[in-house]
Amino acid sequence: MLIGQAVRRLREAAGLSQDKLATNAGFTYQHLSAIENGKENFTIGILADLAAALSVDVPRLVDEAYGDAQPVPLVKAACFIRQAVLPPGLNMKQVAAALNETHKIIRLLNGTLRRVAGRPLPAFIQGNNFSGIVSNILCDSFSRLTPFKHNHAQRYPDLMSKGGVGLEVKTTIRPGKGGESHNGHSGWHLVACFAADATSGDIRFVHVMFSELIGHGKPQADWKYVGSHVNAATGSQRTETYTTTPVGTAKLRHGTAYLDTDLVNIARWRTAALANPPPSSPFAQ
Repeated sequence: MLIGQAVRRLREAAGLSQDKLATNAGFTYQHLSAIENGKENFTIGILADLAAALSVDVPRLVDEAYGDAQPVPLVKAACFIRQAVLPPGLNMKQVAAALNETHKIIRLLNGTLRRVAGRPLPAFIQGNNFSGIVSNILCDSFSRLTPFKHNHAQRYPDLMSKGGVGLEVKTTIRPGKGGESHNGHSGWHLVACFAADATSGDIRFVHVMFSELIGHGKPQADWKYVGSHVNAATGSQRTETYTTTPVGTAKLRHGTAYLDTDLVNIARWRTAALANPPPSSPFAQ
């Protein structure tokens, strides 16, 4: 039925009658009518013939059938801070592409779950697990759309450029939050903050920060070790964790590359002073 409805939408958009499309596809208009009304099954061959007659490919036809009517959220061009300092080899166009691709993949996951189970992904799992999935998808989007590629499963950092520059990726629903890591190593870090819609499960990135941080144990380290502890309520053991110091958090905030001021108000944020904050920082004043 979904495929049939998509065929009808594409046929009408192309200005074709049922008879004309059926003739172009090589079968009767009665057969086409039954397909469009969800009353007739079809083979992959017929689907391919229909797609060709509609001047689209099969993936486009399937996407039309299973996609959502609402447009996928996009980051706003005006919210990028063009002079922000990025890891060497990375530019804002690539960052925007990776953020939007992550929006799209999350939409596809949620759309399927809503159709099958009536609920989006965040309704099935804990918030930190959802953030972890968003982080993994963002990391993969960077690997496919930027010069920073997957480093190795479970190895620090998440991404590595051909020039040998590493990038660790984390996501959170808390704008302005400092870094949290199981490593606390030196190198470039990306913290991407997103808002999530409880009904659709869609996400929208609202605050993205980049900074090169000094690892735990080194002079003037930007990471502090907070240890591992047992959750008294659940009995679960938390893994080894490091968080950024006030200066490390300030470095990330001063390294803001994207800030949606319609959704994030930084006016009352307090952040540690840096000797030489970048001129592009929204906190420079």
